[in-house]
Amino acid sequence: MAGVGSSGGGGGGDTEMGGWTGLLHSSTKLLEQAAPTPHFPPLQRNLDQLEALSTKLKAKTIRAEAPSQSLSATRLLAREGINAEQLARDLKSFELKTTFEDVFPSEATSVEEYLQQLHEVAIVSSIQEAQKDNLKSFNNYMMQVLEDDWQKEKRDFLQSLNLFSTLPKRNINISASGLARPALMPPSTSSPQVSSGLPSAGIMPIPNKTIIENKSSVYAGVVRDLNDARGRSLPFNPATAFKAAYESLSVDAVGTKSVTMQKMWHLIQALVGEGLTHRNVSRKISLVIGARRHLEWGHEKYILETINSHPALAALGGSVGNLQKIRAFMRVRLRDQGVLDFDATDLRRQPPVDTTWQQIYFCLRTGYYDEARQVALSSRAAHNFAPLLADWISTNGAVLQETALAASEECDKMLRMGDRPGRPGFDRKKLLLYAIICGCRQQIERLLKDLPTLFNTIEDFLWFKLSALREYNASSSNVLNEGLVPYTLDDLQSYLNKFEQSYYTKSGKDPLIYPYVLFLSIQLLPAILYLSKEVGEEGYHVDAVHISIALADHGVLPDGVGSGQKIGVMDACAEAASIIRQYGSMYLRNGNIDLALEYYAQAAAAMGGGEVSWIGEGNADQLRHRSLMLKQLLTEILLRDGGIQLLLGPSGMGEEGELKKYMVDWRSRQQFLLEAAHRCQEAGLYDKAVEIHKRVGSFAMALQIINKCLSDAVCAMAHNRLDGESQATALIHSGNEILETARYSSEARLFPSLTLAQVECRFLSCSNLF
Repeated sequence: MAGVGSSGGGGGGDTEMGGWTGLLHSSTKLLEQAAPTPHFPPLQRNLDQLEALSTKLKAKTIRAEAPSQSLSATRLLAREGINAEQLARDLKSFELKTTFEDVFPSEATSVEEYLQQLHEVAIVSSIQEAQKDNLKSFNNYMMQVLEDDWQKEKRDFLQSLNLFSTLPKRNINISASGLARPALMPPSTSSPQVSSGLPSAGIMPIPNKTIIENKSSVYAGVVRDLNDARGRSLPFNPATAFKAAYESLSVDAVGTKSVTMQKMWHLIQALVGEGLTHRNVSRKISLVIGARRHLEWGHEKYILETINSHPALAALGGSVGNLQKIRAFMRVRLRDQGVLDFDATDLRRQPPVDTTWQQIYFCLRTGYYDEARQVALSSRAAHNFAPLLADWISTNGAVLQETALAASEECDKMLRMGDRPGRPGFDRKKLLLYAIICGCRQQIERLLKDLPTLFNTIEDFLWFKLSALREYNASSSNVLNEGLVPYTLDDLQSYLNKFEQSYYTKSGKDPLIYPYVLFLSIQLLPAILYLSKEVGEEGYHVDAVHISIALADHGVLPDGVGSGQKIGVMDACAEAASIIRQYGSMYLRNGNIDLALEYYAQAAAAMGGGEVSWIGEGNADQLRHRSLMLKQLLTEILLRDGGIQLLLGPSGMGEEGELKKYMVDWRSRQQFLLEAAHRCQEAGLYDKAVEIHKRVGSFAMALQIINKCLSDAVCAMAHNRLDGESQATALIHSGNEILETARYSSEARLFPSLTLAQVECRFLSCSNLF
């Protein structure tokens, strides 16, 4: 069995090898018989390659012979509109992800319970997220508060250092009359309307020759002249005077900043419109017109600088007309556009560039309104625009309803056409001009949205907005009915306030741009408050004080509160008065009561509405607050060393002093002095109280104070105090002087509850003790 199995196995192997050998011989013979041909080059393959090719061929055959189940599935999917190949590809990228139940197992047995559980989980998650947000907001807020407090402490500290290098100190004279008491004057309490505009340390001029000291000196001279003119009812332009005083310093002669304080003062001068009157417009629109005039003045300077920089291109020649200046500027600006229409000589050649709308726009932008109307009337292209422009110029922007509607329709037409390619885009100036005439909020916002690169500078942008805005009132209801909502000053202010201060100041590199924009958008009070906090070497806080004086004198601060500011008329005046008072108090603390009086007078005038308060006109509440503040501030002056001499003069109740300038009426001066004397007596300043009573003529009250002090001296002697006898001697001498003056004075007055004779008897009885 073993031998048979062995031979059988070996025979099978020989047979298989014989088959392979025969196959090899047959293929060799075929290869030898085949003649080489260029169409079929010979191929050589080894066994491994043959096996790989056969496997590939077998796979193709298997795919072609798909089972009947696969074919049935494909037909079913096709019947349902499903692509089998796409489904197969999607299944290859299919990925299983965890569900909500995998993370939070649901124990609910119904849909309602499941939804309730899901709702609870969502609420818990929301609470946790809110807690995180609250914690983050709280941390941010605390950091901001900490930073603000640090900045305030730093500012106060730097200002407190100035106290050691201030103006000459006051002379402290020790009274030898025996009336001085070791009592202190209680701190003066300001009226509730006066809020603190500056830190308690205030603003103080520095004595060394710095910009701050020079500014303080020249500005103080203007304040003196202003008060003198207002006291004598003479005309005076404070903004113009402050601007001239600043220019005399020549501090802006060299610099790289785009906005200087000299430019700021020109803007203030234009805002208040000194020397100009705008008829039939409100005070707020008058401020808008002033801001626009300032921007037009700046553009005129730019045009002249451009012409002077390119005299050959400008080709101005000997022409000095405004329209000739505009055309000379356009030759420089449009030098790459070709021949301009006003320079074309041979019309048969290539058509010149039409500059009609450019000329009108630049004439308006520079303030040449008559020239703009002239160009519009002389041009066929602007023939329909000429009457609209005339209406806008004559009404200062408050055009008729028909004019606004016509301009709006033209704007719609141009906006639908779009900016035509292949042309220089002069139609953009036409669109701008019609938008200005229209003054519609929708048209303006759409124009700026569709053409974001329309303006090159912020001055051009603000001029366009100031030219297009209108004042909303009841008379504009007809325009509203037509769907033309006017673009107002609040819209402009809200838009500008969306951006941070650093956006305008270029992160502090040009600090005056931000208040400049605020002033241009008639946000006067925010601009002043911003400048008042800029305590640095440039002395912008000193400028803020005197800008406040100029604006308050014209009574325009209530109209310049700004958009979104919840502040009333009196609050705006009180903010300015607080800034001015804080500045004047620094002079008072350093003994310069003359200048302190000048600034205190302006602080009270600011509370009263400015110039009108000097002649008793204006709002009744403002005049009442002005009177209260003036009495309070004059009392502070009166109680200082030299204050009585300054306000009342060498004798009398102020006829020969400065008090008469601020209180013309005799009875008002008497009432004020009696109240001041009473306050001195309450504070223990008996020497000043006696002096004021003597000036008023109330000798009985003065002698009563002497009697009280004499009684105190007697008590001091009874307690063996060394200074009692010297005080008593001085008091007796003062009392005898009062009695002697009262006997020969025609101003002696009797009080109902106390006669001079009664007080004299008491005095004599006390003096006889010595």
